[in-house]
Amino acid sequence: MRVASPRRLTLQARLMVAVIGMVAVILGIVGLATGTILTSIMRDNLDAKVSEAVSQLRGYPTDTAEDILIGGRQESGTLVVLRSQFGTASGAFVAADESIQTLTDAQITSIVAEVDHVTGRATVTIDGLGEYRAIMSGSSSGPFVLVGLPTSEVATTLGQILTTVGFVTVGGLLLLGVVLAVIIRRSLQPLRAVAATAERVARQPLSAGEVTISERVPASEADERTEIGRVGAALNTLLDHVGTSLEARQRNEERMRRFVADASHELRTPLASIRGYSELSLRDATLSDNTSSALERIQAQSLRMTTLVEDLLLLARLEEGQELVYGAVDLSRLVIEAVGDAQAAGPDHVWQIDLDPEPVVVAGDEGRLTQVIANLLANARTHTPAGTHVTVSITRDGTDAVLRVHDDGPGIDPAVADELFERFARADRSRARKTGGTGLGLSIVRAIVDAHGGEISAQSTPGDTTFTVRLAGRPKDPGHRADGSTTKD
Repeated sequence: MRVASPRRLTLQARLMVAVIGMVAVILGIVGLATGTILTSIMRDNLDAKVSEAVSQLRGYPTDTAEDILIGGRQESGTLVVLRSQFGTASGAFVAADESIQTLTDAQITSIVAEVDHVTGRATVTIDGLGEYRAIMSGSSSGPFVLVGLPTSEVATTLGQILTTVGFVTVGGLLLLGVVLAVIIRRSLQPLRAVAATAERVARQPLSAGEVTISERVPASEADERTEIGRVGAALNTLLDHVGTSLEARQRNEERMRRFVADASHELRTPLASIRGYSELSLRDATLSDNTSSALERIQAQSLRMTTLVEDLLLLARLEEGQELVYGAVDLSRLVIEAVGDAQAAGPDHVWQIDLDPEPVVVAGDEGRLTQVIANLLANARTHTPAGTHVTVSITRDGTDAVLRVHDDGPGIDPAVADELFERFARADRSRARKTGGTGLGLSIVRAIVDAHGGEISAQSTPGDTTFTVRLAGRPKDPGHRADGSTTKD
């Protein structure tokens, strides 16, 4: 049987074990001392009774033990063993029915052998009769008289006393356990309230979105005049500070989101102007080669900057619950079209499709879901070497649609796996970029999937990398943002 480690026991259980264990040890010591003292007292009383029996027998000089007992008034159990000056020995005892019983020769011989070289008080054991406490007068080598009383009464009385003490002790310990359980349970109620509040707060998603911590330790359990109450009050104060910090963080996120959206929106016009003027200038046939090269670089960088601004604007709008237009979307068709485009962009890769016989249709924004598939395929193409096999599959899992993009490339460095879907995340050397990019592709994928109420994950080992997108059978409430917060009018 396995015994629970003390560290695994609750505080209430440990307190009860400690208190009850200590009380049990104390009661055990008291019981042992009481039994020892009672044994000594009862033996002294028995010795006194034996001495009294001897004094009663002195008035009856005779030659046999049986005659001595017949002539006296001894209580039941009184034993007399006599050896005369002629060497003859006799023995008898008073039975429970007050009759005189004679000892056998074997019993007398064993008694004589046992008290040989003994004078005064002794304890003898007689076959068939048990243990006796006796006093011997005379010489062990000559005539003597031995008078004794059985110790069975002492043992019986002592056993009854110890049994009673044992039952009372066990009953007292059980009662103590019940009383302790009630007292400790009531005393620890504030601590349980603190733990329950902390558990409820721990289950709340606090990492992103608008968060309101309304949980508090009840005022009745947060009395600062007690030790546990001070813990509850301190937790309430801590939760107030955390709530204030989360509100400030949310306000900062809202301001940053609005800034990114506004800045991206405002940058679109000057970038379009730069691109337009560069295109117009390139039509001038009188330009020198250096000037034409410079204008082409300006145009290329403006296009790259425009892509970055559009991506940031899309992320900001997705987080605000905008940009989605729901309808019935055939994911199987989107996959076929996206893989066709990927084959044209990456002819040095091996592209494969694994689809269910029946089309997989979900409710969502067709344009954004197309962007999800295209970004995942572009990610697989960009970060894997030539000859890599990329497999795209669409399956049904209950009411959910599951999209998987698998490749047998070098894999994702575990050091960047946790931030793979963050903005401007860059892959490590094992998936180094071969072309420029904004670093927003996978963050846009996650934002679109979250806006659809779905989930995205990545599992990677060298030679086996899979991105999995799970879309629910019904769309997410449009009133919810991608980060889990709600939009406000």
